[in-house]
Amino acid sequence: MPYVLLKSVVKKFCDYDCENPVWAEGICNFVLQEVQIMKNIVLIGPVYPYKGGIAHYSSLLYRALSKENSVEMISYKMQYPKIFFKKEQRDFDDDMFRVEGAEFLINTANPFNIAKVGRTIRRKQPDLVIIQWWHPYFAPCYWILESVLGKKVKKVCICHNVFPHERFVLDRSLTKLALKRADAFIVHSMSDERDLLAIKGNADFRYNPHPTYNAFKLENMSKQQARDRLHISCDTRVLLFFGFVREYKGLKYLLQAMQSIKNKIADIRLLVVGSFNGDKQDYMKMIEDNGISDCVEVFDQYIPDHEVEQYFAASDLVVLPYESATQSGIVQIAYGFEKPVVVTNVGGLPDVVEDGRTGYVVESRNPGALSEAVVNYFLQDREQEFVENVKKAADRFDWDRMVEKIDSFCERT
Repeated sequence: MPYVLLKSVVKKFCDYDCENPVWAEGICNFVLQEVQIMKNIVLIGPVYPYKGGIAHYSSLLYRALSKENSVEMISYKMQYPKIFFKKEQRDFDDDMFRVEGAEFLINTANPFNIAKVGRTIRRKQPDLVIIQWWHPYFAPCYWILESVLGKKVKKVCICHNVFPHERFVLDRSLTKLALKRADAFIVHSMSDERDLLAIKGNADFRYNPHPTYNAFKLENMSKQQARDRLHISCDTRVLLFFGFVREYKGLKYLLQAMQSIKNKIADIRLLVVGSFNGDKQDYMKMIEDNGISDCVEVFDQYIPDHEVEQYFAASDLVVLPYESATQSGIVQIAYGFEKPVVVTNVGGLPDVVEDGRTGYVVESRNPGALSEAVVNYFLQDREQEFVENVKKAADRFDWDRMVEKIDSFCERT
C-alpha cells in the first residue's frame, strides 16, 4: 500500500469518534513510526556508467534512500546529443558507483520516448518521483515527463543548480518551464533558494547542504602513502585544485596567487587535477609567465573514481577559487577525506564552510586574498585544528539528513 494512502487510513482510524484531534494526530504519528512504512520511490538522473559528480550523487542518494524504502533508479539511454557534448559521457571501466538494477530508459531528445517512460512510471503509483535538475537542456524532457505523470504523482526536483553556471539567453524561461510542474524541491544553497523563489514564489522546498562524498575512501590511504604514489616529499606543503577546469572555477586567480605563496611558504606545490576545456595552453603560459613552473603540477585528464583518493589524501588544503557557484561536490569530497578548504564568497560555498574553523572564505577574483588564506593556514599551523572541526561538522552533511528532508514531503501529504 502506498505510504500516503496508508497514512490516510491510519489517521481516519485514529480520528474516529475522537474529540481530541491532537491526541489522534499523536497516535497516528506513533503508529506510522512503529510500522516503519516503506515508501515507493522512483529516482531519475544519471548514474554509472555516466561520469561526473551528479552521477556519483544519484548513486549515493539511491543507496541512502534504499535503506528504508523501495527505490527504482531510472537513468538515460541517451543523456546529451553528441553535438552538445563531444567528450565521452560514459566510463564502463569505473564501476564503484554502479546501481544494480538501474534502468536506462530515457532518451532526453525524443518526446515520444519521454512520454512512454512517464506512463510507465505513472503505472507504478510511486509515492515520490525524484528528479535531478542541473541544466536547462533537460527542460523539455522534464516538462513532458512531469506532464505525463500528472497531479496525482508527487514530483520532487533536487536542484544542483537552479540556473546553470554559464548563463545564456533562454535559461530562465527553460528553467521555469521545467520546474513549474514540480510539487516540491530540495536546494543545496541559499543562492539556489533565492533563485528558486524568484521564478516560483510559492515553492514548497527544503534547504539541505550538499551531503559529503566519502565513498571515494577505498584504501584508507595515509597522507604518506598517497604522496609516495605521487612521488611527493613528506615535507612538501600540498594544495589541490580538483575537477574539470572551466573559466568560472577561477583557476587563473589561484595561479596568480601562487607566486606570492611560493615566496612565503617553503616547498609548496599545487596539484591541478582535471581535464581542461580546450584552453590548457592559456593556463600553461600563465604558469610559465608567473615563474611557478617548479611548484605547479598539472594532471590534464579525467580522473577515474578509484584514483580520486590519492590526490585528496596527499593534499593539505583543497582550494576552490571560483568566480561563481551554487554549491560544489568538491568541498564535500574534501570533507569526506577530512581536508580543510579555501573557497570564495560566491553562491552556496560560504554556506558549507565555517570561516576560520573548517577552512577559509575569501573574496572572489582576488589572488591576494587567496594567498593570505593559504599562507595563514601553513604559517599558523592550523591543520590539526581545522581537521578536528571538519570531523565535528560531519553529521550536518550526512546523507541521513538528506533522506529526512525527502521523507518530510511524504509526511505532509
